[in-house]
Amino acid sequence: MIEGLVSGWLLGEAETREGKNASKFVVAKVKAAASDGETIVVNVIAFAADACAALMALEDGDSLSLSGSLTPKAWSDKQGNSRPALDMIASNVLTPYHASQKRNEINGTSENP
Repeated sequence: MIEGLVSGWLLGEAETREGKNASKFVVAKVKAAASDGETIVVNVIAFAADACAALMALEDGDSLSLSGSLTPKAWSDKQGNSRPALDMIASNVLTPYHASQKRNEINGTSENP
């Protein structure tokens, strides 16, 4: 596994699911820009409560950054072309809202964005 940071935007809505032993987790898809101008889909799963809550608060198209374990994958499109993809176990989620809150804490202000 690779520890990584991915920035992009939420593709669709995040979903809460229940695993064995009634454990809850969140799955989502994030679209990120690749260096060649194309986009790559990141399949995200989160188990940490803070990361799950942050993902569930977002809507389709919202910007975010994720950190966690990455696993590179490949899939074939309808024309048979091989495309890259990533699977991520997100441990942290950062949104523009979180960044603004952190900035306010550092600057000693308490106003909300």
